[in-house]
Amino acid sequence: MDVRDVAYVPEVPHVAYVPVHQQTTLAWEYFQSYSVVGLLALVGVLFVAVAFGAGRLLRPVVPTPEKLLTYECGVDPVGEGWAHTQVRYYVYAFLYVIFAVDSIFLFPWATVFAAPGYGATTLVEMFIFLGFLAVGLLYAWKKGVLAWA
Repeated sequence: MDVRDVAYVPEVPHVAYVPVHQQTTLAWEYFQSYSVVGLLALVGVLFVAVAFGAGRLLRPVVPTPEKLLTYECGVDPVGEGWAHTQVRYYVYAFLYVIFAVDSIFLFPWATVFAAPGYGATTLVEMFIFLGFLAVGLLYAWKKGVLAWA
């Protein structure tokens, strides 16, 4: 074995020198696992490209003035393109987040609560969490958001 056939590898504490052909083999095995991921990504991109290309080739192209008209929700565009968004939708989104986070947190909590040794701690944590949600719900109730008119 020649000095040029070995390389120093500091990551391996019990072996000071690893043959170069063994390093090449290790690198090949390492990158081979990434080649599967790359091949799968390439197949996915090709699948999407073929689907879009087939759709473009097979669809009928008949431009008419009605088809070229700006369209939104079945209403013909009249007036200016600026529309005001009402602030109450922000509050509805806020309420949705309150209940969505609540439901997402309750299911794992119930699983942990059932585990032995976690009962009192998780119960206190859940009451603190529900307290924060109750403050948000109380805020929405005081603002009159919960009254459907």
